[in-house]
Amino acid sequence: MTDDHSPDLPPRPRLRMARGSAPWLVPACAAAGAAVLSARGSRARTALAVSTVGLAAGMAWFFRDPERGPASGRILSAADGVVQTIDTQPDGRTRVAVFMNPLNVHVNRAPLAGVVTRVEHRPGGFRPAFDKDSERNERVIWTFDTEIGEVTVIQIAGAMVRRIVPYFGVGQKVEQGERIGLIRFGSRVDVYMPAGIAPAVEVGQKVRAGETRLDRD
Repeated sequence: MTDDHSPDLPPRPRLRMARGSAPWLVPACAAAGAAVLSARGSRARTALAVSTVGLAAGMAWFFRDPERGPASGRILSAADGVVQTIDTQPDGRTRVAVFMNPLNVHVNRAPLAGVVTRVEHRPGGFRPAFDKDSERNERVIWTFDTEIGEVTVIQIAGAMVRRIVPYFGVGQKVEQGERIGLIRFGSRVDVYMPAGIAPAVEVGQKVRAGETRLDRD
């Protein structure tokens, strides 16, 4: 009989939670535990426990942080979700905006390797990320110095978001596909590709952070 820890078997994937999720996840799990302990002998408390455990499970699913890659391509998607818009900016850059719904992974990744030259937090509102007025929402603006030039990534808060959690600071090096930050709940991420680089994705296409290629040869 083969032992579960045999070197011939592939390693079991570990359940990883996103950095920055503890302020939401820990209270939800604690409340679920307390509700389960107090539920014995009471239908009302049992119903409450079921609801609380469901909420905690939903939180754990939302804050999951799966392993990704390796992937090929000069520029990879920074977010899971659906391509909302693709437009050319006045300076020639192409913006690819990806909308994330609450079921998507909300850990964002570096589209390519480089050095962080800017991490700017701008406070703002909390309009739905698919709304035109979301341009006034809270955001974190990243600028990366890369081998193909300057690349900008903008994490934009959604209707339920109250904080964006960056994982890097100015001057630090990042690898392509490396985790750069977390947006809590529904939101949007824009990647600005340098002028002259054409997009390989289209509006309505589903993409995955650190795996889907955004640029065309």
